[in-house]
Amino acid sequence: MNLSAPEPGSPGARRPPVRDPAAPRRVTLLELFFDLVYVVALALISRGLVDQLDWHRAGQALIMLAAVWWTWVITTLVTDLYNPERTEIKLLISAVMFGALLMTTAIPEAFNDRGLVFAGAYVAIHLGRGLFLMPAVRREPQTQRRAARIFIWFAVSAIPWIIGGFVSDDARLVCWAVALAIDYIGFRLAYPVPGLGIVPERQRNVTAEHLSERYQQFFIIALGDAILIIGTMFSAQHSETENIGAFAVAFLTTLLLWRIYVHKSGQLLPMAIKGSASPSKFLFTAPYTHLLMVAGVVTTASGFHLVLQEPGGRTPPAWAAVILGGPALFLAGRASFEYEVFSRVSWSRPGGVLALLTIAPAVLYLPPVFASLGALLVLAGVAYADFRRSYGKPPEAPSPPH
Repeated sequence: MNLSAPEPGSPGARRPPVRDPAAPRRVTLLELFFDLVYVVALALISRGLVDQLDWHRAGQALIMLAAVWWTWVITTLVTDLYNPERTEIKLLISAVMFGALLMTTAIPEAFNDRGLVFAGAYVAIHLGRGLFLMPAVRREPQTQRRAARIFIWFAVSAIPWIIGGFVSDDARLVCWAVALAIDYIGFRLAYPVPGLGIVPERQRNVTAEHLSERYQQFFIIALGDAILIIGTMFSAQHSETENIGAFAVAFLTTLLLWRIYVHKSGQLLPMAIKGSASPSKFLFTAPYTHLLMVAGVVTTASGFHLVLQEPGGRTPPAWAAVILGGPALFLAGRASFEYEVFSRVSWSRPGGVLALLTIAPAVLYLPPVFASLGALLVLAGVAYADFRRSYGKPPEAPSPPH
């Protein structure tokens, strides 16, 4: 991306808040502080999913997760493209944090009385950011046009977002799904606007260290939600054996999710972005692959909630869908992530999804803790396959995109 700016001391020039290409790209403490909002958001979404467990509730949870995720993704790109040490950008991140926290407080009632708060905060975050950045970079015409393209797309999606806040039930779900589709498709198409075109390739370059570290940090936040549920749901209502067994299964499952994520692809993502002939490929794919993985972890955390609450008895079909569906979603996202880095997919990823589907009918006749144990064994098999594939072999280099 062309991040050039007037040199200090040049006539009439005031340096815009864009990144200096030679500046360090370490994650700042303000960015880490900003992430704290999402710890609460993911916890509320995972708990809300199991309050009324059906497909309708699952759709609502997905809408809220996708909206919360998108505020984080776009803010992360802002801190990658602009200088987060500048006072203007610090103020912008703080304002977005306030809006994201307001969104988070509305999550439990987003499809009831607080829908307009949820939608209004989302719209205010994205439109407010554009209204702030466009005058801030007025001395950089190309950068300003990029901000204008993004602003226009979010202005279009704001219409179904706000309409959804005034309607209810399925109408709200449809409106917000349409709004999210606009936001996600606009990003994937590089925000085309009549008369302005798309965001040029030179303005899509990303920083390997910063962007990869940010995605890794958010995945850890998602795992933190699982750990939070394990710690808070440890029940004294059941026998000690049931308690310890369910606790151990949940903890080991979380450990395996972390291990499978970091194995090779997670470790080599910065190298893959650096070595790519088109770094923007990862800019356009990482939000979607990581959303799948985060959705898998959040769903798995909801499964922990169910198992720790009632480890015995038979597993209802809806419970089985959550307990096994979470790891399946994660593996699907992990397969996409692996293709993103290596341009191939290990057989263990789709094999793990197939194994989860295969054991699904059987777990309906078993206690929930055994359903969770089945998911754990499948993930253990995937992790073992990863170990066998790489044991004693030199590190695999990331593949350039085709």
